[in-house]
Amino acid sequence: MNGLELNTNRPVWIDYLMIIIGTFMMGFAIKVIYDPISLVTGGFTGLAIVVKDATQRAFGGHGIPLWVTNYGLNIPMFLVAYKIKGKKFIGRTFFATTMLSLALMVIPEIPILRDDYVLACIFGGVITGAGTGLVFLARATTGGTDMLAAIIQTFCKHYTIAQIMQVVDGVVVIIGAFVFGLNKALYAVIAIYVVTLVSDGIIEGLKFSKAAYIISEHYDEIAQKIMSDLERGVTGINATGMYSNNAKKMLFCVVSKKEMIQVKEIVAKIDPSAFVIVSDVREVFGEGFIEYKQKN
Repeated sequence: MNGLELNTNRPVWIDYLMIIIGTFMMGFAIKVIYDPISLVTGGFTGLAIVVKDATQRAFGGHGIPLWVTNYGLNIPMFLVAYKIKGKKFIGRTFFATTMLSLALMVIPEIPILRDDYVLACIFGGVITGAGTGLVFLARATTGGTDMLAAIIQTFCKHYTIAQIMQVVDGVVVIIGAFVFGLNKALYAVIAIYVVTLVSDGIIEGLKFSKAAYIISEHYDEIAQKIMSDLERGVTGINATGMYSNNAKKMLFCVVSKKEMIQVKEIVAKIDPSAFVIVSDVREVFGEGFIEYKQKN
């Protein structure tokens, strides 16, 4: 059976290396920043912090280790997901979950930001977001509420996985608020926002491009110059000026952020009166960007 898949030109071992680095970054933030100040930022690792504190109060000692709770909660999720979604669905996520649990086990708890919650939210959020972004770029997740949301969505198809995740993670944060107080829960919300901001930036930033719409009487000369100097494709679109009712040719091209500077310079040099619209493009698939390759 033939199909199309993204050609990332990246060996598989690079993906697994990214998963290892990303999960250990997440593990570092959880063990060194979040756990020492009881910051519950959602997910199974957030529940693990709550369980550790509860068992520590009840039985003394150090409580149940974070990695034990994280792995213990994920095992039934993987069994259910395997039965419902199949082996292919689990894939690299099982490896990522194992690596995160390993990171939580081997990284020592050395509180470095115990008295500064704002810095902990920002610093911890940046590290966690960067780690999460690397794991996502490797086409994996760390299980937890991601996996739980995917399972729930199988039975509640009118909700998206993202919507379900927000509810599940929100419940975890609320549990943290009851255990550790509202003040810490509000700081956790800040940390979650930073994590999302950084992870989205990493995922989208590596593929970020610019699109230009150019309306000019010298469209042919501009198109030829862009194609020859930048080696980028240009599409001519037939358009009509509604004020003048005259037929026009609008050029459309997608280039990298750096190349957009050259595009504007080319247009300004050939036709200073040209009308140019520049917009952000989150992802581009095709020749010269992220390419598809045939899969047998």
